[in-house]
Amino acid sequence: MTATGDSTTRHLTVRHDGVTVAVSRSGRGRPLILCPGLNCTQADLHELIDLLRRDHEVVAFDLRGHGLSSAAERYSFDAFLGDLRAVMRELELPSAPLLVGYSLGADLAVHYAAECHDGVAGLVLIDGANPLPEPFVTDIDLVEFREMARHTVERSEGSDRARQVLLSAEEVFELGLEMDVVRAGILERYRKVDGAVRMIMSSAIAGRSGAGRAPRHNRLWRDGVERLVRERANVSVSWLDADHRLVFTHAPDIAEIIRSAHQPDSGWAS
Repeated sequence: MTATGDSTTRHLTVRHDGVTVAVSRSGRGRPLILCPGLNCTQADLHELIDLLRRDHEVVAFDLRGHGLSSAAERYSFDAFLGDLRAVMRELELPSAPLLVGYSLGADLAVHYAAECHDGVAGLVLIDGANPLPEPFVTDIDLVEFREMARHTVERSEGSDRARQVLLSAEEVFELGLEMDVVRAGILERYRKVDGAVRMIMSSAIAGRSGAGRAPRHNRLWRDGVERLVRERANVSVSWLDADHRLVFTHAPDIAEIIRSAHQPDSGWAS
């Protein structure tokens, strides 16, 4: 690991698997690791980071092929999980951190916590890591999801380096399909997590349209969470009246939920 920066934010790099992962540390207080989602960077999450750093030392990073991290030969869930493991190995924290993940980052957080029971004080999962009762993407969704992947890559083109996404549209599309497979087996991972899990979920992940794919996807999203809460007593959920962009549109609400959960009588590990 190498570090540069001032007393407010330290910028670090972690090298592993032929990739350079960009990391930042800022704030003071209980350590908190923030895992971004697919097509999401530290720069995109700046508002949430600024709010969280008032109560925590926040460690954030960019996944391979995102933001200030370098490109890679392979992009897969396991490769991204390797990025998180590498960052956690390099950190020297005074105590076990809260692990906060958004979207795909939430799934990474659950998998990491299942592997490293003593290395995490608690989980906060923002609109991800949902044990869906059936696949999110069906054959009739493929054309639309491929088009969404293409638009995602096009929006990134011309962005400043801190917000760039280097994956191709096909790589983004394939990762979306892989997440259905990951979530089909994620209940087994939850069964290995004993600490407190707080979920912050959108009530309308696919938007509010009453037509097309939105009603089915919104129903699946709620059904998956309710299934998890029934099975795992250590899981609690807060629903926000938002879509999947909640981490950008509702950052103050998310920060307040995390802050409230951190109170001494909240049941979180200290």
